[in-house]
Amino acid sequence: MGLFERFNRVVRANLHSFANQAEDPEKVLAQSLLEMQDRLVELRQGIASAIATHKRTERQIANAQMTADEWYKRAQLAIQQGNEPLAREALTKRKSYQDTANTLNSEIAQQREVIAKLKKDMRGLELKITEIKTKKEMYIARLRSAEASVRLQELLDEISGKSTTTSVFAKVEDKILQLEAKNEVLELAGKDELEEKIAALEGGANIDQELATLKQNLENSQ
Repeated sequence: MGLFERFNRVVRANLHSFANQAEDPEKVLAQSLLEMQDRLVELRQGIASAIATHKRTERQIANAQMTADEWYKRAQLAIQQGNEPLAREALTKRKSYQDTANTLNSEIAQQREVIAKLKKDMRGLELKITEIKTKKEMYIARLRSAEASVRLQELLDEISGKSTTTSVFAKVEDKILQLEAKNEVLELAGKDELEEKIAALEGGANIDQELATLKQNLENSQ
């Protein structure tokens, strides 16, 4: 489940609780905003972790490629000394490290996509938090105005000798419905569509061909 979808469920649950238990709507909004900010902290931590993994993978690729180059030099030296079995073994080692580097290159491409997606989600969430903070004050002001109107109507009904039960219930119900409708803007549309993109690794160098090339290069240099 995506980050935004989890938050949407939390907000809807809070609003449902308010509607069914007559909780303080101001507290409900504050709690929803607090939980949203907690999600933002989690998202930032996830980005930091992903970046650290990305940097570690880059170092592993560099080390694998450097080691592959060293084994190639050893294969060249073995051919120069007429030791073909040793050269073959060195080229086999080189291929192993090249394969490792290729695998890590595929992983790092996926890591870049994950980091880009997390950063995009973080920016969107930050904007939503700012928006909701502003609208929260508006909702609270409207709610307090509605509550004041209800209290005034109760007083007028008492003065006029009318029963207040039905009118007060209707106004409170209208207030709740109005708050629920306005809070629909809190439902964020997000999705978490991280795609798995693992590219097929190309085969390593052809060892027999490289042996032939090394031998030909040696003959040409003599």
